[in-house]
Amino acid sequence: MFRQSILNLGLVLGLAAPAFADVTLPVTFLQQIPPRPPVLSNLDPIPEDLGAAGARLGEIENNTTGKFLNQSYELEVIQLAPDADLAAAAKQALARSPYLILDVPAASAQEVADLPEAAEALLFNAGARDVELRDAGCRANLLHTIPSDAMRADALMQFAVFRQWNRLALISGAHAQDAVFADALRRSATKYGLDLIAEKTWTFDADMRRNAAQEVPVFTQDLGDFSILLIADELHDFGRYVAYNTWAPRPVAGSEGLRPLAWHRVVEQWGAAQLQGRFHELANRDMTARDYAAWAAIRALGEAVTRTNAGDVETLRAYILSDRFELAGFKGRPLNFRAWNGQLRQPIPLVTERALVAQAPLPGFLHQFNEMDSLGLDRPESSCEAFE
Repeated sequence: MFRQSILNLGLVLGLAAPAFADVTLPVTFLQQIPPRPPVLSNLDPIPEDLGAAGARLGEIENNTTGKFLNQSYELEVIQLAPDADLAAAAKQALARSPYLILDVPAASAQEVADLPEAAEALLFNAGARDVELRDAGCRANLLHTIPSDAMRADALMQFAVFRQWNRLALISGAHAQDAVFADALRRSATKYGLDLIAEKTWTFDADMRRNAAQEVPVFTQDLGDFSILLIADELHDFGRYVAYNTWAPRPVAGSEGLRPLAWHRVVEQWGAAQLQGRFHELANRDMTARDYAAWAAIRALGEAVTRTNAGDVETLRAYILSDRFELAGFKGRPLNFRAWNGQLRQPIPLVTERALVAQAPLPGFLHQFNEMDSLGLDRPESSCEAFE
């Protein structure tokens, strides 16, 4: 009788367990970075596998789980020279697979998303932080795993409010990326009721490695009585020479000093140290924000395939944008996507080079639906209509 009960239980469990179909998901990581303008220092070399290493780690982790479920993932990495034909490479990649992870400038991401071959594809933006891609310039087939500049700026402004640093000054560089981040900082300061009392544009062409102690104090002398100095220097050109050389002794934040980033080596809680260790074993370097965004993109696909037992775009996209989707992102909260513009909700670490200072959203910054929607464009603020 006991033996019969065991057999009956096994029969019930067998009938209740889902039957996993064989799913093979080819994914392409497509990267094209524009030429980098000359900068004052070459102390921070750019890894040749920046972003690509994160995607490879995601592929490995997906296959580790997938082998028990008859699911496999095949990643192809395509890295293009700045003058290469991105559209042609994208078309070739889309002929192989409808799943693309893009590490390209914002305009290029829109160009790929608008290709006829991409109409039924699912693309992930893992490189462009421009707010426009989450606003009026959004595309229904383009999701975003890299945080927007608005999310980064809001994280920083929440910390300023938390510390009662209410008077801000801003120094921005002359490059296009600097201007975009500076604009996000201005908008966020207004959003959180902070006073931006002074702004200046960095125009020096002198060698700050020799002259910072003489030039920077004079340059910052007329900024007024500010609480914190914001730096918009996304190429990491001049900002490193501003800290500790300002006329008034004040904290520095933004592109230098206290930085809002998607990921950094100092994030160690919530199992992050294990992720950092796996990445370092694979790439022999620290994981960066771009690596994390590429990893999150392929892991989002893996999570969707595991939960739906499907490999078609329609099923995976619907699940990824649903309330049921959750990605364990090693940031202390499950991550999911905003259904109105495709942005991955995620906490933003505020870091120095050697420590995690805070993680936004900070305590007290509430939201009627999801506290992470206090970072970046909330539904009423976004002009994205493609997802409707």
